[in-house]
Amino acid sequence: MKASRIERLISALQDTEFSLLALNPGASLTYLTGLNFHRMERPIVLWIGVDGKIAVTLPTLEIAKLSLAPMDIKAFPYSDDPQTWQKAFQEAARYLNFRQAVIGVEPNNLRVLEYRFLESAFPEARFHNADHILSPIRMIKEEGEVAAMCKAVQIAQSALQATLPIIKPGVTEKEVASELTIQLLRAGSHPQLPFYPIVASGPNSANPHAVPSDRALKAGDFLVIDWGALYDGYCSDLTRTFSIGDIDPELEKVYSLVEKANENGILAVQPGKTAGSVDQAARRVIQAGGFGEFFTHRTGHGLGMEAHEPPYLYQENDQPLLPGMTFTIEPGIYLPEKGGVRIEDNVLVTDSGRECLTNLPRCLQKLG
Repeated sequence: MKASRIERLISALQDTEFSLLALNPGASLTYLTGLNFHRMERPIVLWIGVDGKIAVTLPTLEIAKLSLAPMDIKAFPYSDDPQTWQKAFQEAARYLNFRQAVIGVEPNNLRVLEYRFLESAFPEARFHNADHILSPIRMIKEEGEVAAMCKAVQIAQSALQATLPIIKPGVTEKEVASELTIQLLRAGSHPQLPFYPIVASGPNSANPHAVPSDRALKAGDFLVIDWGALYDGYCSDLTRTFSIGDIDPELEKVYSLVEKANENGILAVQPGKTAGSVDQAARRVIQAGGFGEFFTHRTGHGLGMEAHEPPYLYQENDQPLLPGMTFTIEPGIYLPEKGGVRIEDNVLVTDSGRECLTNLPRCLQKLG
């Protein structure tokens, strides 16, 4: 499977100006080779040439991993002495034999550390963004990828259900986040979670990316919980909003609008429609309810080996939706100093419409 991904990538490169791709450790490198390297103080770069050559510059201690790759990868190792690192990059450059190369990189992943070695090894090269080559390949999920994401969803949902009994007035956001993390691990998530859970209560829930604090939950609060699991390299990413006891009628109205926006966004998912049309379907509900200015982010983002990856669901995006794409639908309303609501589900585009991978209740649940 990994070998066929490399073949598709090389085929795609042949229709572009790129001579090489240079990839840091990260999701794309793992997706293409099955190899896992972590980013550290020692530079690692995987090279994929349009001519089919595959090489890697890496520390000697990582060479054993190459035996796990389903394809031949030429290694250019170096020792712990930083004085040997540039020589390894130069030897790789000679092997690849592209003097005036156009080298594709991932701007969101490439560090200055590796970039300086690339510049020195390929002084006549140009470095361009290659996301438009990699994204179309990774956006369409294979059957095994979808199965892993479904399992990640099941783990996340089970973990939340196991956490809910501790939630009551007086418990802090940090305590809820800690318990949820423990339950994620118990349910089978990889220890490296897609992200640390967001647990935000009361006024803090008006911050979409709040960090769990020492604030204790109070009656009348909204409680936003945004969390996910990692299984076999694939992520889930969910959000549910709860009330701590009874809440203000205005907040109940806000919740109803977000619930309807979430439903409209999911129903708008159809192959051939655009990513932007899904955002518009969800956003119209909130705008019509008079809270448009408080929906401050896009409706969703792609999901897979990374918690945030293409496609991105914002109004202006004319990216067509294709079967196999997976992404979140997560409209929200955030009222400063009062509270916020977000409801997030994970959706797969199918040949005839969509499949919602998440099935936790979306209606407002009162806790405590």
